[in-house]
Amino acid sequence: MGRITLDKVRKAFGDVEVIPPLDLQIEDGEFVVFVGPSGCGKSTLLRMIAGLEDLSGGQIRIDGKDATNAPPARRGLAMVFQSYALYPHMSVRRNIAFPLRMAGLDKAEQDRRVAAAAEVLNLTDYLDRRPGQLSGGQRQRVAIGRAIVREPSAFLFDEPLSNLDAALRVGMRLEISELHNRLCTTMIYVTHDQVEAMTMADRIVVLRAGQIEQVGTPLELYRSPRNTFVAGFIGSPKMNLVSGEIASRHGAETIGIRPEHIAVSDSGGEWHGRVGVSEHLGSDTFFHVACEGIPDPVTVRVGGEVGVRHGDEVWLTPDPDQLHRFDKQGLRIT
Repeated sequence: MGRITLDKVRKAFGDVEVIPPLDLQIEDGEFVVFVGPSGCGKSTLLRMIAGLEDLSGGQIRIDGKDATNAPPARRGLAMVFQSYALYPHMSVRRNIAFPLRMAGLDKAEQDRRVAAAAEVLNLTDYLDRRPGQLSGGQRQRVAIGRAIVREPSAFLFDEPLSNLDAALRVGMRLEISELHNRLCTTMIYVTHDQVEAMTMADRIVVLRAGQIEQVGTPLELYRSPRNTFVAGFIGSPKMNLVSGEIASRHGAETIGIRPEHIAVSDSGGEWHGRVGVSEHLGSDTFFHVACEGIPDPVTVRVGGEVGVRHGDEVWLTPDPDQLHRFDKQGLRIT
């Protein structure tokens, strides 16, 4: 249970339409990530699914039943917020059990569900502590535990890791992915971080200005972006996009090439340029080359360390088999 259907769902604030009519099918057990730049409507869309925002049009169905006007508590969904929203005066045990007490479950069932959630989230030893005695990552796990005990048909995560530092974010990404593998429950996850999207999702929904630009698996979006927006948004570092005369040689208005698909030489190639900033990350090195006839620096990725320094002249040759071509509207040319 956990199949969610959006049928021509739209949202307007007064005369301003922030989400034009869109359709989306989320299958039972899927991990779907909504990703896009700030202000693209991804959190608004999640809140509409949760019932925290009214629809301006369209229909939401959960497991085939119309939930468009159902209150949040009747939708069978559990939401995890960015702010944790824990009660500081309550123990971890009481925080996790809170929705069960509100639902009137008996004490034995409350204890059973809390113990099971705490074991899954490695919180058993912390049940008698208060939120102020926990780390940020532990507090986020408590918030997730409070959602788990409701045994929902789907979990909704609204940028849950944005308040954590970089190391904790990586750890919590793994924990949430592992939780999905254990529970096999539908999860919808909102983030502006495309690395989170790429590493966690079964499918990614890329949004811009309230519209769906592309839906697909992480590799589908990476290898076959539908347009220049998706090409430039998915991938870290992003795809190099080149227009003008260079693109026209390849029969396109714009061409795209991933940093790892560019060969480097000091003796000859297709694009001539000078090395600017280099980023050494141990296993990989990224360097940015100002090339003749290309307005923006071209990012190149190579394995390990290379003998390229700031100011060096180099030649770059994109792999012709890995070129992406786009037309005047920015749409992919197949």
